[in-house]
Amino acid sequence: MPPPGPFAADSLLKQQMAEALAAREAVSNMDPPKAVGEVRYIDDSELKSEIADFRAVLDRKPNAFVEPFLTAPSPGIIAAAMKNEHYDSDAAYLAALGKALRVEYEAIVNSGFLLQLDCPDLALERHLSYQDRPLGEFLGFVERVVETINQAIENVPRDRVRLHVCWGNYEGPHDKDVPLEDILPILQKAKVGGFVLPFANPRHQHEYRVLQKFPLADDQIIVAGVIDDLTGFVEHPEVVADRLENVARVVGDPRRVMAGTDCGFDTSAGMGRVTEDVVWAKMKAMAEGAKIASRRLGLG
Repeated sequence: MPPPGPFAADSLLKQQMAEALAAREAVSNMDPPKAVGEVRYIDDSELKSEIADFRAVLDRKPNAFVEPFLTAPSPGIIAAAMKNEHYDSDAAYLAALGKALRVEYEAIVNSGFLLQLDCPDLALERHLSYQDRPLGEFLGFVERVVETINQAIENVPRDRVRLHVCWGNYEGPHDKDVPLEDILPILQKAKVGGFVLPFANPRHQHEYRVLQKFPLADDQIIVAGVIDDLTGFVEHPEVVADRLENVARVVGDPRRVMAGTDCGFDTSAGMGRVTEDVVWAKMKAMAEGAKIASRRLGLG
């Protein structure tokens, strides 16, 4: 029997992740609900509670954080994960999701936080929902999601929004991932102040070069992933510095480059893929590497 192909390996990994989640107390997104009725925001009490909790935590350390942000999902990732069994078209479903999420997006920014839109769908769905379909169909999906996002954030200042895109926060082959070069021109149509992209993992760390071919707008920044959140290796600060310097060179202005992780350390709360002590060691390495890069790039 031949070995499983890349898609089969990724699918097997997801099955293993689901089994691992079942064996521990964790929040799981492996079996999400479906849309069987109208999508609308009927109660924002939990949203307000989460914002209040976040503010209370920040208030314990006044001035410790320069730009606190809260995340919210892309309408596209909800549409991909929570299947439509109500609307007569995917376009109508996507529009309804965007309208509902507008409540969340505006509440976060109106509370004084940056909004980070988490949009793994804009890369991940190529090797999931669209793996057996032409690239053009997937790019059409990306176009529709970006248009929906723009409508949902039309009342939000551009500089208060960042767009995070990734290829799935899991260990797998990833050799069928869509190249950043194919999707970046569409992502840049999003009316956001910056992008959060993974440049630390072995499959995508070379793609910072794409920013030279498709430059950022003059008012945009890039949060470059320089820490791999899927491995127990603690990056050396010099490695972090090298990665930041590479990005700064292609962007042309190091003041528009920030250090970040490729993605979150826990896609689902409680998974604990990387132990807490290693997470903090990685964050320390990121901070130290950023200081090295800043010094070398003349930022003090």
